[in-house]
Amino acid sequence: MNPWLLLLAVWLFAVVMMSLGWLWQSRHRNAGIVDALWAAGLGFSALLFALFADGSGWPRLAVGLLGGLWGVRLGLHLWQRVRGEAEDGRYRNLRAHWQDNQLKFFLFFQFQALLIVLFALPFLAVARNTATYIPWLIAGTLIWLGSVLGESIADLQLARFRAVPANRGRTCRDGLWRYSRHPNYFFEWLHWFAYACLAIGSPIAWLAWSGPVVMYVFLRWISGIPYTEAQALRTRGDDYRAYQESTPMLLPWFPKHSPDTRS
Repeated sequence: MNPWLLLLAVWLFAVVMMSLGWLWQSRHRNAGIVDALWAAGLGFSALLFALFADGSGWPRLAVGLLGGLWGVRLGLHLWQRVRGEAEDGRYRNLRAHWQDNQLKFFLFFQFQALLIVLFALPFLAVARNTATYIPWLIAGTLIWLGSVLGESIADLQLARFRAVPANRGRTCRDGLWRYSRHPNYFFEWLHWFAYACLAIGSPIAWLAWSGPVVMYVFLRWISGIPYTEAQALRTRGDDYRAYQESTPMLLPWFPKHSPDTRS
């Protein structure tokens, strides 16, 4: 099928899904649903490309399984947080800044629909791959397994820490969070390199590199780390400042010795 038609189908699906998500948040006052829908939309795009793109069987199977499973795992994880917790502080501040203007929230949700198309490009590059290079297929699968496992462990460690009432107002330094302030973001970024490997041989293989490049830009400077750390400083103050001084921001490494204000 024409790749432009496939991208159009992804965008139309995302527009409808995000419109329904906007209605849900306007009723429940919880815009965090947008993150879960973003992951689900990308998982859908991977499955769509696997079914209808014109690449070879193995690359299409790989992107359908890996991209689809990644989207399902992340979407369900984020949905559990949205369903079980109050609105994330980042969105509460945005709601206050916009004075709960629903038109602005609608446009924000539709912008996320466009981002689904943007981040779906690596999946399309793999699904149009007419070559099958077994070593790169294995490398991409191993990168995917390691990164998704790492992100799942980081999410689980943070969830366990947050479930303890005594930890309210404190910063998680358990497990992977001792070596990076954002290990979940690190593994999320690493995950996109898997599709760059799987796309080798594709006529549009270069598009697969948009995944790790654009994801790093968003995490580092736009919507990931800046907003997350601003919220952490508002809620955890000096404890988080000490964490910033001692712990690498993204790439895991051994922490510096710094006073732990939790005591």
